[in-house]
Formats: sequence, C-alpha cells, structure tokens
Amino acid sequence: MSDREYSLYLLRCADGSLYTGIAVDVKKRIAEHEEGSRGAKYLRGKGPLRLVFEQHIGNRSIASRVEYRVKQLDRSQKEALVDGQATLREVLSNSGCDADQASGAACR
Repeated sequence: MSDREYSLYLLRCADGSLYTGIAVDVKKRIAEHEEGSRGAKYLRGKGPLRLVFEQHIGNRSIASRVEYRVKQLDRSQKEALVDGQATLREVLSNSGCDADQASGAACR
C-alpha cells in the first residue's frame, strides 16, 4: 500500500470552465496537462490553465472518492469552494454527503 499523499485541485480554463483532479505533485500534474501528452483530453486547447483551489486530502483511495464527489457538484457549489465561501467539508455536506475526514464517501 502506498503512503503517498494526494491533493485535490481545481483548474480554471481560459473558457471559464473548472476542471477537477487529484495528484501527488499538483504543479507537475498541471505541467503535464499544459504539455498535452499526459494531460486530460478535456483540457486540450483550453489553456492557459490557472490553479484556483488545492487541498491536501490523503491517500489515493480517499482522494479518488473526494474527486468523484466534487465532480458531481454543481457549478455554484464549486465556485463557493474556489471563492473560499465554503470549505470542502461544507460543500460536500451540503450536497448530501457525509464529508467526515473529507472523504465524502457516504452519500445519500
């Protein structure tokens, strides 16, 4: 089992859209997205990319669950997170998830 620590990140694309991802090294992952060869297909041609949110989550399993839950949020909930109007725990709780330990694993 890996003890690498993952972070959740949100990128703002040039068209204003938000992209959610997880990575051990967020700066390196953003560089991969911008380079294109190892980046997400969604981000191709949508640069420049701007990191607008980053939060340490924990192991890959928890980070993947949180990433999934954040991707299910509507735009206003994501914007509240980006703008600092709500914490990740609050946003996930308000979306019907039990965000204990930021996992968001138990959604109703």
